Amino acid sequence: MGNIHHHHGQHQQHHPAAETDEAAMAELLDLDAEVMHSYLSEVTAWIQELATDPLPRRILDLGSGTGTGAFALLERFERADAIALDVSAQLLDHLRGKARVLGVADRVRTVQADLDAAWPAIDTVDLVWASLSLHHMADPDRILTEVFAALHPGGLLVVVEMDSFPRFLPDDLGIGRPGLEARCHAALAEGRAADIPHLGSDWRSGLSRAGFTIEAERPFATDLTPPLPASTGRYAQASLRRIRSNLDGRMSADDLATLDTLIDSDGPDGILRRDDLTVRTARTVWVARRP
Repeated sequence: MGNIHHHHGQHQQHHPAAETDEAAMAELLDLDAEVMHSYLSEVTAWIQELATDPLPRRILDLGSGTGTGAFALLERFERADAIALDVSAQLLDHLRGKARVLGVADRVRTVQADLDAAWPAIDTVDLVWASLSLHHMADPDRILTEVFAALHPGGLLVVVEMDSFPRFLPDDLGIGRPGLEARCHAALAEGRAADIPHLGSDWRSGLSRAGFTIEAERPFATDLTPPLPASTGRYAQASLRRIRSNLDGRMSADDLATLDTLIDSDGPDGILRRDDLTVRTARTVWVARRP
């Protein structure tokens, strides 16, 4: 969304394995947008209510990924244009293709930039959308100061942070030990504490330090149960595959074998064939205004 609960992050990669990874990320982000459509619709409707006249005409999607946020906001604000900013050239190319399909190519401009290096030269904007992207920045306080300067007075910044990563599996799943998915997330959390220290942050104090007035804060919990969107199985598979790539040496052989069967099997134990999936996750959204 840059709805990046699986995080493409702020990094540059230029080799074939990285390109494959970026293609997988693009698929995951698009599946996230499809399955989490109700959440995104609710969030953007709320933002539309909070936006005051004059309505936003220029939107910046900070860490845009495949453009989920930009496209949703362009649908809400029909007279607006969007700047999609991301470090990944491949994701931005994918975004431009989606813009053409959606008929909004003339309303979207892409900017490739590594914000840990320098803030790009862009015109001032009326609304900034930063969904699951701030926690990737080496110095989020500096980025918030740059965003403040990039906004017109009265402009809005929307920050979305992950409270919990999506979960899909029954709690009793696991060979001899229930709670496989919970163990997966616990194992990942150990590494993420060092690699992504700002993940899960409460951004109120940072917003205030940058000069923003916090207009609203709201949690959004998702708990989807059957019948689910048709793409849920592929979304769960792509999500668990990305998790699995970081679990070697962190979990037992039995747990890893069970996870591999879930992800890769085309039989009844494979995740694409399961009829007991759910989608459970939570995010917090802050809306802040430049005075």
